[in-house]
Amino acid sequence: MEITLLWVLCVVLMVLGLAGTVLPVLPGTLLVWAGIVLGAWIDDFARISMTTLAVITVLAVLAWALDYAAGWMGAQRAGASKQALIGAAVGTVLGLFMGVVGVLFLPLVGAALGEYLARKDHGRAAKVGMATWVGIVVGLVAKVVISFIMVGIFIAALLI
Repeated sequence: MEITLLWVLCVVLMVLGLAGTVLPVLPGTLLVWAGIVLGAWIDDFARISMTTLAVITVLAVLAWALDYAAGWMGAQRAGASKQALIGAAVGTVLGLFMGVVGVLFLPLVGAALGEYLARKDHGRAAKVGMATWVGIVVGLVAKVVISFIMVGIFIAALLI
């Protein structure tokens, strides 16, 4: 019975983690990783080796880094000013308190506002804001894909 409850917790952590890859309230990648580590521990690391866990950990760190860096990279690629980068960061933090819509769009607004305040050019501000938004969406998609790859590696290791 105890082992069954641990496996249920393992699955719940991974499912919540996958949901958390798009919901800003949950630390998605961390929950997926925690579920996988729990599953490896339950199985006494018999089928999920330390090497497999190392690969999954590297993927988790990559997903986490992409999540935070993608919007910044998009803004920087568009030649954003320092104010636009600060605006994107502030928009990201404020967006965390406003749900999915806030996380997706407040960095765009922050970057555009910061760029406009720096250069007083509507067109450039819109370009920087859009580049920031594209970066965030690309980062989100990458985080979701990497999280599913992590779960897939875990399942494959269990079944082989």
